[in-house]
Amino acid sequence: VQLQASGGGLVQAGNSLRLSCAGSGRDFSRNTMGWFRQAPGKEREFVAAITWIGGFTGYADSVKGRFTISRDNAKNTVYLQMNSLKPEDTAVYYCAAKIHSTIARRQDEYDYWGQGTQVTVSS
Repeated sequence: VQLQASGGGLVQAGNSLRLSCAGSGRDFSRNTMGWFRQAPGKEREFVAAITWIGGFTGYADSVKGRFTISRDNAKNTVYLQMNSLKPEDTAVYYCAAKIHSTIARRQDEYDYWGQGTQVTVSS
């Protein structure tokens, strides 16, 4: 079972990036999928999550209105569209999957984790 995150990079503030997380070895279409991030010297924090039933979403206050989480169950992939990026969005971004399909913001509620992709936003 693997989650492969990709799409990170170096961008200037105000620009956009789209992260992808492709699942393999398991059908993730019935799982809640989430994105977390960890900035240097800080703890990993919740960014966004999406359920498979109804596609309900949840966001951290710091990204609400700028980031959008979506999923393509046919491709076993979840996306994070990040617009109006700020230097404080700089972090390693991780995707995760939760067996039970309810919105969750705590890391310990997630069962599978990807390896992370670096996002760096310059001012």
